[in-house]
Formats: sequence, C-alpha cells, structure tokens
Amino acid sequence: MMLRIGSVELDVPVAQAAMSGYSDYPMRRIARKCGAPYALNEVVLDQTVLLRGRKQRRILKTAADDHPVGGQLMGSKADDFARAADAMVGAGYDVIDINFGCPVRKVIYRCRGGYLLGQPAAALEIVRRVQEAVAGRRPVTLKMRRGLDDSPESERKFFEILDGALALGVAAVTVHPRTVEQRYVGPAKWEFLRRVKQHAGSTIVLGSGDLFCAEDVVRMMEQTGVDGVTIARGCIGNPWIFRECRALLAGRPLPPPPTVAEQRDILAEHYGCAVEQYGESRGSKIMRKFGIKYSELHPRGRMVRDAFIAASKPGDWQGVLDRWYDPGRNWPPGVRRIGPGHLIAAGAEDP
Repeated sequence: MMLRIGSVELDVPVAQAAMSGYSDYPMRRIARKCGAPYALNEVVLDQTVLLRGRKQRRILKTAADDHPVGGQLMGSKADDFARAADAMVGAGYDVIDINFGCPVRKVIYRCRGGYLLGQPAAALEIVRRVQEAVAGRRPVTLKMRRGLDDSPESERKFFEILDGALALGVAAVTVHPRTVEQRYVGPAKWEFLRRVKQHAGSTIVLGSGDLFCAEDVVRMMEQTGVDGVTIARGCIGNPWIFRECRALLAGRPLPPPPTVAEQRDILAEHYGCAVEQYGESRGSKIMRKFGIKYSELHPRGRMVRDAFIAASKPGDWQGVLDRWYDPGRNWPPGVRRIGPGHLIAAGAEDP
C-alpha cells in the first residue's frame, strides 16, 4: 500500500508522529530501523528556529539516514512561520508540517497550536504565508484536531480552515479526532475522520488517535477510509509496531512480539544514539522515560520499569541491560501492547 505526500513517496501508509519531548533523531532512527517509512521531528517553535543558538543548530541538522523527515512548526505569527519554514527547507527537511492541534494549556494561552482552530482567518494566513515561503520546494501539510470543543461553531471553524487549506494547496492533512478541550482524555471519535475524508475527496487525509497496536491501524483505515495514519503514543517504547503494521497491511500474519534479546539490541542502539546526540549525562536522563516505556514489552515488565526509574547515573543504564536483558538467560516470550496500559503475552488470544 503506497502513499504519496506531494513529492514524498512512502511504501506503507504509516508514519511516526511529531511528539514534543520524544520524536528526536534517536527515536526516529530506531523507528526507521523497525519499519517506519516516514517520521516527523518533534514540534518546534518558529522562533526557536529563527534564534541562533544550540537549539537552533540541533533542529536545523538533518542526518543522511533520517529521510524522509517532516519538520513540524508551531507559533502564532504568520511572518515567523514563513521564515522558519524557509529555514527548515534549507536545512533539508522533506515536508513542512503546520501544527494547529497542540492542546497543551501553555501553548493555547500563547495563541499557538490548537488555539488557532478558533481563528480561521489567522490560521489560513499562516498556511498562505508558509506556502509562499516554501514555494513548491517541499510539500506543506497540516496537523489539526477536530475543533476547540464539541460545539457546532467549533466544527464549522474546523471545516472553514480545512477547506481554506485545501484551496491553498496543502499536500495532506492529519486529523486527531479529539477536541483541544479533551486533550488526551476520552475516546477519539473515528467517525469524524470518516466525515473528514469524505469531505476532502482526493486530498490525502491521515488519521491519528488511539493507535496502540497494528490492529488499531488496520481498523482505523477500514472504518474511516483515511489514506494513512500517524502513530504517536503507541510507538513510544514500541518501535516494533511499524513492522507489525507492515505485516498486517500486506495481508501477512502478525509477527511475534520482540524477544528480550531483540529488545536489548534496540535499547542499546537507542541509548548509544542518544548519548552521541546529547552527551552521556543528558542522554542517559532523556532515555529514562524511554526505558520505562520499553519495559512494558518485557516479560518482567513491572520490575524492569522500577529498575529504569531507579537508573539515575549513566552507568545504571548498562546495569539494567546486563541484569534484565541478559541474552544468556532463558527469558519467557515478550509481550505485546494492545492498548494504553494493556498488554498480552505472546501466543495468547486477544481478550
């Protein structure tokens, strides 16, 4: 199942989403190793891209093995958006993605992210200016939630922005079918995705929300008709979800969960890449949150989780790997994530 986003061609319609504090280069590299054809950098402020400094240099550095990669921008001023988009194109990003979906309160209070879903004129001016700045050199895409809240007025503004963005030539739209008000609470309304796809016609629509296993991805695509998906929380600590998606979408059986030995190899590579990117001290601190999520797939998950929580020094990380991922031990099979906090042992039937 191929997917084309402007000039970017993907051999499977599944991407790693932009996630603040998570989808950095080390995470994207691991996702690609496990089968992700496309990944987005974590959302960044347009002003951070424009101000010289260490953060700017890190954002504007793209690696040869990190393509295609999307750069997701967030801000409040059309001029800053446009200049930042131009800089990201110059840095080698393959897609420029505009964030109108972030529900974090401090973002909303600063008139960014999901706030703009209530301001169609301002939102569409940002899209127009970014398109002009990019000038066809890269596809421009849009990330939206289904509105600020559940009111008819909020839905009307969503479709006003959607229609305006389509008229301005965006290559694809990613829709998370929760409202900004919901944040991450309550079920995502997949029925809304079906309506959006029918409304958008031939324009590429990607779905997001409540995708925690490969079966969820298949169900979303079948039930809503979206062209593809972006996986966010479901791939943190579980990059193997991408190989599982590849199998199911190709009509093959679901592969077994990763063994403890496979988990060790990926953890070691992820940690090594983080240390290379940030240095040993900061890299080990960043990796604690990843280790905690990786632990969910270990057959002794709770104990491994506690070990990662207690890992406060760089050397502690290697100690966790040596003890809990010892390839010489006869570990039980790994487990598979089937939902947020819900796991199933290898070979068991889904409840």
